[in-house]
Amino acid sequence: MNYIRGKEILVTGGGGFLGTHVVEALKNQGATGENIQVPRTAQGLDLRKADDCERVVKGMNSVIHLAANVGGIGKNQRFPGTLFYDNLAMGVHMMEEGRIAGVDKFVAVGTVCAYPSDTQVPFREEDLWKGYPEETNAPYGLAKKMLLVQSQAYRKQYGFNAIYLLPVNLYGEGDNFDPEDSHVIPALIRKFHEARVSNLPQAEVWGSGKPTREFLYVKDAAEGIVLALEHYNKPDPVNLGSAFEISIRELAELIAKLSRYKGNIVFNTSKPDGQLRRKLDTSLAENEFGFKSTTPFEDGLATTIEWYEKEIAPKAL
Repeated sequence: MNYIRGKEILVTGGGGFLGTHVVEALKNQGATGENIQVPRTAQGLDLRKADDCERVVKGMNSVIHLAANVGGIGKNQRFPGTLFYDNLAMGVHMMEEGRIAGVDKFVAVGTVCAYPSDTQVPFREEDLWKGYPEETNAPYGLAKKMLLVQSQAYRKQYGFNAIYLLPVNLYGEGDNFDPEDSHVIPALIRKFHEARVSNLPQAEVWGSGKPTREFLYVKDAAEGIVLALEHYNKPDPVNLGSAFEISIRELAELIAKLSRYKGNIVFNTSKPDGQLRRKLDTSLAENEFGFKSTTPFEDGLATTIEWYEKEIAPKAL
């Protein structure tokens, strides 16, 4: 049975990086453009306000809540209060208005930043409450983590079918390549591309290069979210990842190679490293709703770099 076909589905953040791919994945599973609603700020909507959440959720069967104010370490350091408030307010109001409106499924998408800073690798869902998140992104991570608290509380009191997913760092076409706000992969892609075309002898990377990260190709993440919408209906949080780990140094060297940059890579150790390691245990997602990432990391990275050089780079220089 296809849950999605014929359902009215609200995708908050559906015009963003992950959201555009989720909308496409929904269509691949039988949803039509008429069935998928994507609220836009251009329409005067502000999902930090309960009234606007009430407006957009009216008549919906399901909500996939992706809308977020998010960025890399630099943005988290500059705007911790903004990131906490915006993400907390959007989540609280969106789920409450969804409950009041009687939606039958709410998919809350959290973040790997919700995990404690000293979590044992690989991160398992039962470790979420064993410490405080890494300081550089704790306000954002905790705000998104409250979606889990809210979903479990609403399930217990109201029987509200809300689920909570924890995707690892994403990358792919449509990512944010703004040098002030981007995450590590788009930041490095832009940095090495600009260094190559400008014939710079060296390019700087923040930190020591020693921390490791796990990355999930955005199209795979979108598939996992849609599978969870169709098949997962339990209170327990679920990781979405690739089960692949790479150091920032190795990542920088790989992106430089794929970007055809032949200069030196200099690591600025005065800049923060962030959490030492991030890698998820992804077995629950595979066991519960059959999700397993399929895109080899280097293939996804090459596709992302090609997209950047075609769509973004000509406008950036």
